[in-house]
Amino acid sequence: MKALVVEDDFTSRLLLQKFLSPFGECHIAVDGNEAVDAFLLSRENKEPYDLICMDIMMPGLDGHGALKRIREIEETNDPTGPRVRIIMTTALGDKENVFSAFREQCDGYLPKPIYKEKLYAQLESFGLGVLKA
Repeated sequence: MKALVVEDDFTSRLLLQKFLSPFGECHIAVDGNEAVDAFLLSRENKEPYDLICMDIMMPGLDGHGALKRIREIEETNDPTGPRVRIIMTTALGDKENVFSAFREQCDGYLPKPIYKEKLYAQLESFGLGVLKA
């Protein structure tokens, strides 16, 4: 599995990277603009991400904006192809943010603090929960 953690908080980035690294390659982006750039680069290099864990509240392009942009790119470039799985990982647990994220086509929503067991259960539901050898 190849994953991208999009998080402006150092401690949260470190924790998610630690949780995801046993499954494969794990990259980091600090805001939504960097996430979109990393997503595009991975597609250009024919090594797309399987998973993106993305915070909502970030400087510059926030998680909602980055999610919309990534889905637009997928729809424009390959509407029938596989989509990256995107889990919103955020302290925002209010109904409006949750509903908005799913309307924007996220695949999962994990409120902070992130618990390893809940993250792993989400990965398993996507068929991504296979540890690398």
